[in-house]
Amino acid sequence: MDTPPIEIETGPNPRSSVIILHGLGASGDDFAPVCEQMDLSPVGDVRYVLPHAPMRPVTINNGLVMPAWYDILALGGPAREDEAGLRASQSIVESIVAREVARGVAASRIVVGGFSQGCAMALLTGLRHRDKLAGIVGLSGYLPLADKTAAERSAANQATPIFMAHGRFDPMIALPRAATSRDALIALGYDVRWHEYPMEHSVCLPEIEDLQQFLLQTLKR
Repeated sequence: MDTPPIEIETGPNPRSSVIILHGLGASGDDFAPVCEQMDLSPVGDVRYVLPHAPMRPVTINNGLVMPAWYDILALGGPAREDEAGLRASQSIVESIVAREVARGVAASRIVVGGFSQGCAMALLTGLRHRDKLAGIVGLSGYLPLADKTAAERSAANQATPIFMAHGRFDPMIALPRAATSRDALIALGYDVRWHEYPMEHSVCLPEIEDLQQFLLQTLKR
């Protein structure tokens, strides 16, 4: 990443970290208001880490260069996924997790989450991470490289809870696609906490409230 992540600390001694990956064309700033709105004080000081995706041309947007964790070659399914881009950004997310561990936060107190493309990256990385994480959060997204998940997943995060949320009226990533990802994860034995909301491709207050409760539960241990 050319630009350092945005960081929001709720106190001087963070013992938990929540990494949130933004969606296509956005930036780490997008989720700063959400972080500031949540109250995780019962679990102690928390560091929110909000990285910025690399700049890259995006095929479905006529090759326009924008912040993107990976290229989107076509809409509607996994037939033409940008595996090279996904793998490269997986390495970026892994480096962010490693940096938090180096700063004194145990992997078991780190949550990796994201919205849309960021959701895909959180699922891709979290399920494969070699050390136990506190939780994985996927908002308005899907499971990438789904056919490779079973072979590549890490046993360390088999029991890690996964918060998945989606809008019923999402025109960008249709609800059935997200539900297929949910079902694939459940079939692999994952603890998926599924939520639906009457919204489009966005975030709503009830979702933030449910996410806050999930974070309080996963970080209190």
